[in-house]
This record gives sequence, structure tokens and C-alpha cells, in this order.
Amino acid sequence: MALIFFGTPYFAVPSLKTLIDEKEEISLVVTQPDRAKGRGHIISAPPVKGIALSNNIEVAQPFSIRDKDFYRKLTDISPEFIIVVAYGKILPKEILLIPKYGCINVHASLLPKYRGAAPIQWALINGEKTTGVTTMLMDKGLDTGDIFLQAELQIQIDDNIDTLSEKLSELGAKTLIKTINGIRTGSIKATPQTDEASYAPPLKKDDGRIQWNRTSDGLFNFIRGMHSWPSAYCYLNEERIKIIRVRRQKTEDRGQRKAVPGRVVKASHGELIVETGNGFLSIEELQPEGRKVMSAAAFIAGRKLKEGYEKFD
Repeated sequence: MALIFFGTPYFAVPSLKTLIDEKEEISLVVTQPDRAKGRGHIISAPPVKGIALSNNIEVAQPFSIRDKDFYRKLTDISPEFIIVVAYGKILPKEILLIPKYGCINVHASLLPKYRGAAPIQWALINGEKTTGVTTMLMDKGLDTGDIFLQAELQIQIDDNIDTLSEKLSELGAKTLIKTINGIRTGSIKATPQTDEASYAPPLKKDDGRIQWNRTSDGLFNFIRGMHSWPSAYCYLNEERIKIIRVRRQKTEDRGQRKAVPGRVVKASHGELIVETGNGFLSIEELQPEGRKVMSAAAFIAGRKLKEGYEKFD
């Protein structure tokens, strides 16, 4: 029977590719409209669209999923499943009721932890050691549906939002296929979410502002969680700078001196070390506004930073 696939970003691509490789009958791919991106405001198509078109699958990009003609198109297909992977909009009840077996969502957390739009970012920001994916039967709530399968993944110390997203997208694709096959054979049944829920709200651009009075551990996790969007940033002498990659330093004995969060304690021999509210961070990669990502060594080579006096804000 036919499937309909809803998805938009790169995270959804492995799931769509796996469905294609498994010879599933995908009658329609639904994705967000093409949008302007970057400084040049170049119109770009969602990654899922390119995969669908290259496999001769029809694509729909409705501006409103409540459009009557779009709804009629879905009902005419009479799908066995609607698969939803990072589509970007909440589906109305009318669409949830269309498929024979319901709408199946691949969510990038171990529900009910991290319901919401940014589960991978918040797992990193909060310093989680383990995360995973969940397949669930969608209902009208925000990631509140009954669970089919879950798969765990250990978060590595060098993971950031990009690397962890890639791992979870691949894990999600494998878990999705197991879920579909299990539903068809009756070997998998959905069970209600029972543990205490937590939430992962969407991130805004301003959320990336670094608060140097936090601990070095907290900032380390914050920076890798903000890596791609909205990016962790701060200011040095009123210049906006993105902090791309950092390394934690051992805490030094300050004696009776109070911490000075943001203070540059070293800017020499290729090292740029900044004081936090509790500990120190060595900045390894950063990006001044309007320039490419560079190493700390390249950054300090063209500047005369006074150790102990300069301060990141």
C-alpha cells in the first residue's frame, strides 16, 4: 500500500532514502516551501525535495496544510501510513485520521524526555550522556503520542549538533523500518508514555549569546549544542564573534581573587584561554563577523590582545 512522507531538513533524508531502498511505495513527499537562505537570499529547496525528485516521486509544498485541495490530495491516495520526520509543522487532526495505520513520527529523543522542536540541541546543552530516537503514533499533542520503538545512542564528548544529528538521523531511519514492519505483522504495539516529560523549545537567534559567568562545563556543552544554529556568540571590543569549538582547561588556583568571567588569561603561543564563572575554556576555533572560521592561533596572530585585560562580553 501507499505511503506519504512528510519531512524537510537533512535529518529526514536518511529515513526517506531508506524507505526508497526498501522499495516502499511512496506516492507523495510533502515538504516545506523553497525559501531564501544566506546573505545572498538565494532560493533553496529543502533537502528532502531533491531526494524525492531524483527518485521520480511527486512533491507537494503547501503553504498551508489546512488547504482543502491539499487535504483532498492526501485522502485520494488513501495511504497505509503517513511518515513524519522533522517536517516542521504540527499536523491537524483531520490529517492524522487519514492513514490506515495512523501517522508515524520519528522523534530525536527518548520520549517523553525532550518533547518539542529542538531535542538534539537541548540534550547537548544539558550535558546528557545518552539520547536516542523514538517512533510514535502521532496524536494532536506535542510529541505526546504512544510509543512504538526506541533506540539509544551514547553522546560522545566530541559530538556537536551536526555530528549528533547525523548519527540520530541514521538511527531513526533504521528504527522507522523496524516500526513499519512490526506494525504490519502485529509484532509491535504502541504503548503510552509514562515517565516524566521534559521539553525542548525552539531556539531563537538571541539564545546563542554566551554568558561567561557560567561554569566551563556548562559553556562547553552550550557551545556544542548551539554549533550550527543559532551559534554561540559573544563580543570582544564590540566585535561580534562566533565561538565554534572549545576545550575545557583544568581549573587554576586563583587564591583569594574572584573570577572575572570572559577575561582573556592567555593570548599567545597559539592559545586563547578565557576565564569562566568556574574554570577556563581554551577557544580552538572561532569566527569573527564577516570572516571565515579560523583557529585561535590565526585569530590572535593579527591582534595584540593584552592578557589579563581584554574581556569577552
